[in-house]
Amino acid sequence: MLSFVKFIAIVAASALISTSAAFAELLPSVHFGVAKLPNGVSLHYADEGSGQPVIFVPGSLADYGYWKDQVHAFSARYRAIAYSRRYDFPNHNPPQLGYSAVTDADDLALFIERLHLRKPIIIGHSYGALTALFLAVRHPHLARGVVLAEPPAIPLLKYATDNLQTLAAAQYADIEQRMVGPMRAAFLRYQPDRGVGIFIDYVFNNAHAWQSMTQTERAEEMRNVQEWQVMMTGGSLFPPLDAKQVQGISVPVMLLGGTSSYPFLITITLILKSLLPKAPLVWITGAGHQMWYQDPAFCRAAVEHFIEDIR
Repeated sequence: MLSFVKFIAIVAASALISTSAAFAELLPSVHFGVAKLPNGVSLHYADEGSGQPVIFVPGSLADYGYWKDQVHAFSARYRAIAYSRRYDFPNHNPPQLGYSAVTDADDLALFIERLHLRKPIIIGHSYGALTALFLAVRHPHLARGVVLAEPPAIPLLKYATDNLQTLAAAQYADIEQRMVGPMRAAFLRYQPDRGVGIFIDYVFNNAHAWQSMTQTERAEEMRNVQEWQVMMTGGSLFPPLDAKQVQGISVPVMLLGGTSSYPFLITITLILKSLLPKAPLVWITGAGHQMWYQDPAFCRAAVEHFIEDIR
């Protein structure tokens, strides 16, 4: 059996070999850089435009290429920056025990300081939104505002009240039993394809969703699998988070949700709204979890309105 370190090295090398250039179609005005953080981590990023800095944080199994179109669109009015979290393409950082969204939030704080960014707006999607949420909890002084597009803050399901309580409790138990547990077992057996397949089948509520994807689609999903291999074998996919931590957030927050998204993410968004009553909540009608691809113009307009409100 491969050692953990050797396995991670092979996965990382496979990602770096990929010839899919995330920002190849953008104009020459895009600057590509590598931020070398004081903790020894290096983060690749793309940077375009000037003015108020806006940082885009990608979710699980994604890298800075996810935000290609938005970086270009926002650069007309802002300094738009997208980066890849520490284990995503094209980064190559050694595995660290205890890795989670909390680690990513601390990396983001160091990234902001390393680039000398003054009060950026943080826009996170999915696990990137969970990273942004922890940044707001742990480093609120670094951000002017935070946009959370459906963070999988699974522990918050335990803090639902009133009519959401029963549903949230059932969703929490189901996620632990049918997704997190089986995923962890697969990654511990060094079966990352099986682990990703369990996740895909779960969120699509289809036992054959992963098998039905093309080889190219599966390869794209696997490109950033290193983060899950590190999390599931020596860290935490959904680190602890309680209601008081969220209620104590002092930085302005905006919530984005898709009306056709995964049910547990809709529940979490509603719980976040109950804990942050002053945070505007914008639903993208008919959109799913990939609202930034399905209705990018609407998402962008909503975020720009939020930015103007908190200036």
